[in-house]
Amino acid sequence: MTVTATSVDESDQLKPPIAPSPRAARLLRLVPALTAALSGVLLYVSFPPRTLWWLALPAFAGLGWVLRGRTWKAGLGLGYLFGLGFLLPLLVWTGVEVGPGPWLALVAIEAVFVALVGAGIAAVSKLPGAPLWAAALWIAGEAARARAPFNGFPWGKIAFGQADGVFLPLAAVGGTPVLGFAVVLCGFGLYEVVRLAVEHRRTRAVRRSAAAVALLSVAVPVVGAVAARPLVSDAAEDGTATVAVIQGNVPRAGLDFNAQRRAVLDHHARETERLAAEVKAGKVPRPDFVLWPENSSDIDPFAHADARAVIDTAAKAIGVPVSVGGVVERDGKLLNEQILWDPEKGPVDTYDKRQIQPFGEYLPLRSLVGAINEDWTSMVRKDFSRGSEPGVFTMAGTRVGLVTCYEAAFDWAVRSEVEDGAQLISVPSNNATFDRSEMTYQQLAMSRVRAVEHSRTVTVPVTSGVSAIIMPDGTITQRTGMFVADSLVQKVPLRSTETPATRLGVLPEIALVLVAAGGLGWAIGSGLRARRTRTA
Repeated sequence: MTVTATSVDESDQLKPPIAPSPRAARLLRLVPALTAALSGVLLYVSFPPRTLWWLALPAFAGLGWVLRGRTWKAGLGLGYLFGLGFLLPLLVWTGVEVGPGPWLALVAIEAVFVALVGAGIAAVSKLPGAPLWAAALWIAGEAARARAPFNGFPWGKIAFGQADGVFLPLAAVGGTPVLGFAVVLCGFGLYEVVRLAVEHRRTRAVRRSAAAVALLSVAVPVVGAVAARPLVSDAAEDGTATVAVIQGNVPRAGLDFNAQRRAVLDHHARETERLAAEVKAGKVPRPDFVLWPENSSDIDPFAHADARAVIDTAAKAIGVPVSVGGVVERDGKLLNEQILWDPEKGPVDTYDKRQIQPFGEYLPLRSLVGAINEDWTSMVRKDFSRGSEPGVFTMAGTRVGLVTCYEAAFDWAVRSEVEDGAQLISVPSNNATFDRSEMTYQQLAMSRVRAVEHSRTVTVPVTSGVSAIIMPDGTITQRTGMFVADSLVQKVPLRSTETPATRLGVLPEIALVLVAAGGLGWAIGSGLRARRTRTA
């Protein structure tokens, strides 16, 4: 009998579909979990020191795929895996000198915030305009992370990975919340575009409204970034100032650099005196003022005459005001302090760090931590106290806002200096305890974002590098290497214009949190109505 092609097709259609083997089924169930974790790793790769900022978009597209249509419980687990994939490698520097325990504990806690966001995104994933609600939820999660626990830990904000990206001008519009929202919205929108394109190819039926929302989710952030470019400028509004940034270097990296406090102070004084000799020889222009890093004098110059003499000699040699990073004890309080040192009058003003670092500058839950590991309590024998006022030094007629190291991660800490009249921002830092890790590059990227956010020149004097001078458009014009003694001298623009981000302050973040709450409320309400309909 001759078998026709038609009869073969009909017989094939009668065959039941081949079920995957149990092993293959188990592997298929692992695909969402693996995708969530790998998408988190992709987001990490988008961060400095790499300039692959655009990888944040497929990272969030991957997260959108694994969370669409999931229950909130599944979203919680998948979100946690995404958070681990992102934060484990991003924050590995926190364990460079103290071992993996604190690093793993920090990541485990911070990933909980990402997990909660994942649960929320899963809940809103089938609402009209899902990318909008999902992106707002992510920013709401960042807002929570920046405030709790222990006064927050904003490290890893999406905005901080975008210093080289096309979205950077949006920092001037609404600060890190708006910049981060645009990136995340574009990523989730990218997933929606791909999903709807596949659906259209399969069914030839896609709602125009859904397609429009998906396309707008991708297009609006890009168009907004282009439209915001006029807000970014490095033109001088209040003249210029010639600034010198000193990197004295440390005798050796690691936590024990503090044991050589006098050597660290001498290194910074020596580099300042070397610069003074070059100025006298006409090799470099005379600076209007000099900026030393955080912890450049961990010997209290108010209590120790020898430290005071070293700083005084260096200031007199260069002949201009110097901002010195000191550790001082006053009225029984230990303070991380910036000291304005006049070459003739000595110390004339101070700024006390306000956002101090938990487990680095103070120890929360000291008795509990000591019970777990006594060595950790010995690292922070006495807690630092917090300052209460913004720090803006008038140095040779220039208003210099001080944002000490860890404070650069906090929106309010930087904004307050600009609101207090800073024409230039300085971020004195000490990264010696983190060796040659990526930490210094991550922090440098924050300062670049802050420069655009507030349209100010930003200087970054660091004990061991990377020190840098950043223009108000986020461009690094000079930088040092790591663990070398060096100085940077440059004429920089001074600006007083406040960007929309500066004027709006926390309002964009509040607005996005309210959008997230609205989307979540809609999703919960829809779920309850559907449940009542099924039971009726």
